[in-house]
Amino acid sequence: MDSRPEPAVVTTTTARIPAGVRTAVLVEGDSDEAAVTIVAARRRRDLAAEGIAVVPMGGVTNIGHFVRLLGPGGLGVTLAGLYDSGEEHVVRRALARAGLGAAQTRVELARLGFFACVEDLEAELIRTLGIPAVEQIIAAAGELRSLQTLRRQPAQRGWTDIAILRRFIGSRSHRKLRYATLLAGALDPATIPAPLDDLLTHLAPAG
Repeated sequence: MDSRPEPAVVTTTTARIPAGVRTAVLVEGDSDEAAVTIVAARRRRDLAAEGIAVVPMGGVTNIGHFVRLLGPGGLGVTLAGLYDSGEEHVVRRALARAGLGAAQTRVELARLGFFACVEDLEAELIRTLGIPAVEQIIAAAGELRSLQTLRRQPAQRGWTDIAILRRFIGSRSHRKLRYATLLAGALDPATIPAPLDDLLTHLAPAG
């Protein structure tokens, strides 16, 4: 007999997982949740209607807790996710401990439904849109002067444009969510970052 608990509303410190969810997409924080949801909508995908919940974990170090809560030993829903490339070892270890597979490579993690963002999702969005487009979005948001001030700081000398934009976006908590929303909304639905594209393909309904 299957002893797993019936799917139900689960409330954590970072997310509310509704009843009827068949797949939980684990992401680091609110900004990643927003980007995934917006890009899916631009691809005419209603993840909630498909039984998919995007679950912000409040940091990748919490992945073990969420895998235990939602995976085979918990609610028993299918798991997928995005992660920053520098945190790959944390994801591998959590999935292996939960009995979901001893993935040794990024390709093997992708087969399990977990896809790497090179650096992080913000960097993927910046690279896909291009530096000029991102700067235009920042200008439209009324923060170009703040970006220019950051660029002139001695600590940022020699930094690449992507590194400076990542630092700017991540410098305040509200900025990270704000710009994840704006950048994801500015994407051409036909041209989205590879890890997001791969995740949505993985989550596509069968048939």
